Amino acid sequence: MSGSRRTVDDMRVMFQSCEGFDPQQTTDFYNSWAETYEQDSETMKYRAPQLAVDFLNNHFCGSRGDAQVLDVACGSGLAAKLMFDLGFKHFVGVDGSKGMLEQAAKSGLYRELKLALLGTDPLPAQTGGFDVVIITGALRDDYVPVSVIRELCKATKPGGYVCMSRVDPKSESGNKYKTSMEHELQLMVEEGLWSPVDTKEMHRYMMDVYNDKSKDEKREEFLQGTMYLYRKSLNKL
Repeated sequence: MSGSRRTVDDMRVMFQSCEGFDPQQTTDFYNSWAETYEQDSETMKYRAPQLAVDFLNNHFCGSRGDAQVLDVACGSGLAAKLMFDLGFKHFVGVDGSKGMLEQAAKSGLYRELKLALLGTDPLPAQTGGFDVVIITGALRDDYVPVSVIRELCKATKPGGYVCMSRVDPKSESGNKYKTSMEHELQLMVEEGLWSPVDTKEMHRYMMDVYNDKSKDEKREEFLQGTMYLYRKSLNKL
């Protein structure tokens, strides 16, 4: 987008225009958005990548320089850029948007970028191939189904970390997704696939661009979120 930057109200209109999109329409939306995604993320005060990377980094044990990282729903590479600054150097990215992958490629951080629509296509990752698997922002209703979480675990090395963040939209579908996701996380613990490291609430995750505000409201409304960190069992492939 050339010229002036989009405002928060512009972003609200843009997101409301794509409500009810099917997966292909959503992919088309992200393809068209890719060029200004990082600029617009700043406008929305989208803090998920920073919060999730800091959360992971505070708990990570091992060599950051040697760690193999799978960045799922990588977008333009925001999380990888932050992780690189902390010493992580080896990244593979996966996203459903070709446009976003083209932006991620410009970072020069990824040794490989793979196109896959999560929940429709299998996660294109080697079983047990990664020390860290991270997904920020995509775990929500109509984006990435809960079933993908098992694929994240499968791609992780025994003893490796899976870091996930989830926005808490103010909606019935959002509440159902949260319940379903947390049930799956606990079920995987009971199955011995992994163990929880930490869970943390995210305050001021991003500005709420999904719901209309009254014209009389002057204060900014923010969405909250939750971060989860799990460590894969040593005896699981």
